[in-house]
Amino acid sequence: MPVQQSLATEAAVPLASGGWLSGIAKQIEHAFAPAREVIRPILSSPTVVGIWVVLVLVSVSVLWWDLRKNNQAIASLMQGVWTLVVLYSGPFGLAIYWYSGRTQISHDSLWRRGFRSTAHCYSGCGAGEVVGITLAQGILALTVGWVAAITFGFAYLFGYALTIGPLMQDGVSFKEATWDALLSETPSITIMEIFAIGTDLLLAAEAHMGDLLFWSALAFSLSIGFLVAWPVNVALVHFGVKEGMSNPAKMGSQSASGD
Repeated sequence: MPVQQSLATEAAVPLASGGWLSGIAKQIEHAFAPAREVIRPILSSPTVVGIWVVLVLVSVSVLWWDLRKNNQAIASLMQGVWTLVVLYSGPFGLAIYWYSGRTQISHDSLWRRGFRSTAHCYSGCGAGEVVGITLAQGILALTVGWVAAITFGFAYLFGYALTIGPLMQDGVSFKEATWDALLSETPSITIMEIFAIGTDLLLAAEAHMGDLLFWSALAFSLSIGFLVAWPVNVALVHFGVKEGMSNPAKMGSQSASGD
């Protein structure tokens, strides 16, 4: 066999078998290895995890107190969204709610609308990621490829459902609601989950459900997903692909006028 033909055949083998994709993954893993070596011991520390759990519980308590005392005008759906956001991201999630989700905000802006839109997407996709990782990696102990695929599937399913459901409640047909969800949510869900699932697998692909790293890496990866999806949602709102969630300040003023 000629040398050139032999080389071409050898090059085609990894391409056909998906070896090129594995090679890219290994390059990414190698590039982030120094950061992983720093972060993993922190996320594996019982002290750090214990402090984080306390901060999350305090943050959720503050959120519920504020919703009940000052922000009952916020729709029940968004109250649920903010609860999940704070459960996933603790003080970081509470800060986002305080900046963009309360009826007491001084004025609305593109940045606040982007935060609310990301929070809405994040609540559903985060739930899907938790279910997917727990099922595929924690319970079934599947390979990394299957874990990523199943988790992506659950993230899309939960994320779309949180958009399709409310639209259908408003009288939109299932077909139209589904099409709207595909157009408006796919970019942000995709970016969010590429980074979130990638971060989780980079840090804890070999962790088991009994390991602290399994859960702490999952929580950490969710917040990473939120951060990278926020500018995407800002752009989608800016160009009219997404409307963004309602201005909570208007809800507060309507409630006050109704009283």
